[in-house]
Amino acid sequence: MDLPEGFCYVQDEIPGIHRELRYWTSENFIGRPIDGYERPVPILTCAATYALSDVESELNKQGLGLLIYDGYRPQRAVDHFVRWARDTRDTLQKNAYYPAVPKSKLFEQGYISSRSGHTRGSTVDLTIIELDTEEPLDMGGPYDFFGELSHHSYPHITDAQKANRTLLKSTMSKHGFRPYSKEWWHYTLRGEPFADQYFDFVVE
Repeated sequence: MDLPEGFCYVQDEIPGIHRELRYWTSENFIGRPIDGYERPVPILTCAATYALSDVESELNKQGLGLLIYDGYRPQRAVDHFVRWARDTRDTLQKNAYYPAVPKSKLFEQGYISSRSGHTRGSTVDLTIIELDTEEPLDMGGPYDFFGELSHHSYPHITDAQKANRTLLKSTMSKHGFRPYSKEWWHYTLRGEPFADQYFDFVVE
């Protein structure tokens, strides 16, 4: 697919990067594939991709690498999240992803929004893996978990888990990304090129 100008397929620019696009599958907080994800390929703005390449290169020197869970997210996918969040009867994945948060509070507490930075193309969800095993580092909590456990400031994890979160945060920050306080995996490029635009082309 020809992407809009300013967007790149991440693996074209960072061939060694690992990816696990959860929203293309049923392994996510809704429990079904999400609208707009037609192939498991991460897309980001080229500016974010080039910055991420620098992160990957730095981690590779330590025997580590990046695993991407999500990059650019079509608006139709965000709309899918919103419809799901408003249907309080659908709690299929509650025990795994939001056991302590009432579904009706997901908007209020900042876990679901009708506008997402991902839709601007310069926000990425990711973690660090060991290159030799391809296993993720222990971050003290799973990806997309809605709760205090995912907050950067959460104190009740081990020193090793805190160190892993700090490594991700410091390396991403060094190369131009800012963290989101409630999600240890979520980073947005500073000075993103489409700060006021929300896109809806499918991921394919």
